[in-house]
Amino acid sequence: MACYVAIITIFLVLNLAEGAPQVPCYFIFGDSLLDNGNNNDLKTAAKANYLPYGIDFPSGPTGRFSNGRNMADFLAEKLGFDRYSPPFASAKLGYELVQGVNYASGSAGIRNDTGSHLGYRIYLGKQLENHKVTINRLAYLLGSRTSAKKHLNKCLYVVGMGSNDYINNYLMPEKYASSLLYIPSQYATVLIDQYSQQLTELYEDGARKIALFGLPQIGCIPDQLKKHSTLLCVDSTNKAIQLFNQHLKTLVDDLNTKFPDAQFTYINMYGISSAIALTLLNTPCCKVNEAIPEGQCIPGKAPCLFRAAHFFYDNFHPTELGNSLSANRAYSALLPSDAYPMDIRHLVMGNKMYVDDQ
Repeated sequence: MACYVAIITIFLVLNLAEGAPQVPCYFIFGDSLLDNGNNNDLKTAAKANYLPYGIDFPSGPTGRFSNGRNMADFLAEKLGFDRYSPPFASAKLGYELVQGVNYASGSAGIRNDTGSHLGYRIYLGKQLENHKVTINRLAYLLGSRTSAKKHLNKCLYVVGMGSNDYINNYLMPEKYASSLLYIPSQYATVLIDQYSQQLTELYEDGARKIALFGLPQIGCIPDQLKKHSTLLCVDSTNKAIQLFNQHLKTLVDDLNTKFPDAQFTYINMYGISSAIALTLLNTPCCKVNEAIPEGQCIPGKAPCLFRAAHFFYDNFHPTELGNSLSANRAYSALLPSDAYPMDIRHLVMGNKMYVDDQ
């Protein structure tokens, strides 16, 4: 083990000497908006390891639900990493783990049952279990659990969860009972209560810099427009989403008060996605499937030629350009409302400055 520790120590020293990443490590938890291949070998309809997904990614289809890079990738570039965090499903025991891992899984949610009609998915509770596996591996590589925790204290954690708890749960009364059990305000509270427990667990496992992505305007995605036979955003859906986001922003305050040695921040994807959508076409770029997985790209069908003109690649997921624009504003807020209490740039700097103090 001493040999492993020496190798990893040398790697970290060289990395710092090169003045590369703004944080030594970067971990991602989430759903298909951040998944980069964890679903590839699962028995699920929610996977994107086929063309036309990845048509603009250097190595082709990887499992990213986009024509190219996703938000996690663009943030990695902003942070100064020379590679993207590998999916947990294929991460090797070595320096890859030291720099971070992506646990995100398409169709996954805060609730364990979310997305179950599509097949197996790695829900947030299971992603947290997988992170514990990574911590044990890091303890072996770095010599002790204490060393592993000290390392993790310096990492950036990005968590983007909740979209599927609506799209593939609450908004599907024919398959899930949640909308029969709860009115929207109650459901938002139930979700946030469970999310709070999960984020507390993440803190207990060493996370100290945590960016929480709020939910985008789900009522405006092509899937919702099609289901409601409208060209206008579905107001009832967006109102339900806003309830969740309001609770999440309050949760950030609560967690920062409860854990003063940590910093949680809220990324306002609702506002960011709304602003970006106004500048791009709202129709999907690829030809979408009418059967399960309804709304995903049809395998092998050529997508639109002018992908940079579209915000959505399929009925749910942004194009590479949409991901880039969203990640840019999450990292460095264009408006004070983009992040609270700070954007990711200030978060990794360890700066308590609020974005509207810039």
